[in-house]
Amino acid sequence: MTGIRPISLPRRRAAGLALVFASALLASHAQTTDVRRDAAVTAVERVMPSVVNIATTTVVDNTDPFFRWRAEFFGYRVQPQLAEVPSSVGSGVIIDELGYVLTNEHVVKGANRIWVKLMDGREIEAERVIGTAKSDVALLRIKAKDTDKFTPVRFAADDDLLLGETVITLGNPFGLGGSVSKGILSSKSRRPAREDSPLDIADWLQTDAAINPGNSGGPLINLRGELIGLNVAVFREGQGIGFAIPIKRVNEALSRYFTPEGTKALWFGARVRSGASLLEITAVEPSSPADKGGLRVGDTILQVAGKTPRNFIEFMRELNATGVDKPVSLLIRRAGAQQTLAVRLTPESDFFNADLVRQRTGLHVQKLTRELAANMGFPFFGGFVVADVDKDSPAAEAKFEKYFVVRGVDNQPTAELVELGRALHAKKAGDTARLNVIAPPKRGTFSGFREGSVAVKLK
Repeated sequence: MTGIRPISLPRRRAAGLALVFASALLASHAQTTDVRRDAAVTAVERVMPSVVNIATTTVVDNTDPFFRWRAEFFGYRVQPQLAEVPSSVGSGVIIDELGYVLTNEHVVKGANRIWVKLMDGREIEAERVIGTAKSDVALLRIKAKDTDKFTPVRFAADDDLLLGETVITLGNPFGLGGSVSKGILSSKSRRPAREDSPLDIADWLQTDAAINPGNSGGPLINLRGELIGLNVAVFREGQGIGFAIPIKRVNEALSRYFTPEGTKALWFGARVRSGASLLEITAVEPSSPADKGGLRVGDTILQVAGKTPRNFIEFMRELNATGVDKPVSLLIRRAGAQQTLAVRLTPESDFFNADLVRQRTGLHVQKLTRELAANMGFPFFGGFVVADVDKDSPAAEAKFEKYFVVRGVDNQPTAELVELGRALHAKKAGDTARLNVIAPPKRGTFSGFREGSVAVKLK
């Protein structure tokens, strides 16, 4: 039987063939791979569609002060000469496909109108859902069609940070949209002194990536294209020292101040604390859907409708996706054991409305729109004007009067009626609520609008 014997090549010839083969392989690889397309480029390409530029306007009163004083002296109301003026330019990042945008509170504070400019060139008006000065985190919602879908950024895990790792900042510095800068994570826990901010965040991220005016609210990302922080400030006394709010603090702000109701007009009735690997129930409102569904403080949410949320935003989205009056399944862990609960969300307006405000305080309130403010001669709008006060009510005992404007509870702004109702509902009967009000001037006086608070003992 004749076998097949391997062909033995001289060493030099074999080496030559290997070299030729390797060269051909490298040439083929070079044709399909661009050496410029490294991890940073890939991360920017992934995140850039989620970055937005933010522009705002505020309303100013151009009424002649002497004319206003003279009219008030003789008891006449002055029609304010209101005008909109551009107030700020900043950045933001889309965090949900429905068009919710994360930014800094100081970027949109005091704005009466907000616009976002997408990377595809579209400019769309947005509305402020809620924001807090203490966290400097604000949530916006793009006023888009229900069919419009946006590209959200991915959240990094709370503590997934490497000192010295490459980070990238994206935003709108000096109005230059779509700007990118790269640096390293210089510190995972820094407490800078900011003269112009009341923030008390002990673990700001520090980076030498360029952060300039207009970058505020924009994303700080890692090479995986994940959001690790919100750009806030640059240390002007030094070079290459910028700061960002870590994603851990962003998650905490979302879970503390932004309930699931913030993204849809549905009532859940429980607060959720977002951690690196868990979503824990920290508070349950009495008689709320969460309370009726059996949720308790200390429960850890594992799944929502069969899906595992990675962060608070995903939790909100999955929770609200079920809709009104339909049960949503929650897999929870309680005392080391797993169990499944069913919660039915209900419309907020069915509970947190003007009737609730009247029941707790005796106030008949109406939202102070721009048109209503102009008709009443108010140089501002927002909040809730008092149309009437019930006799022998807590508000009457507190000397509330018609045309007072309620703008918050316990120094927390309440821009929507639902927010006002929720703030009052959170208190028990007999508790005192300090309503932040603006009182209009009285006829024949020289004083203008007066701002302060009125203590009301709730029913």
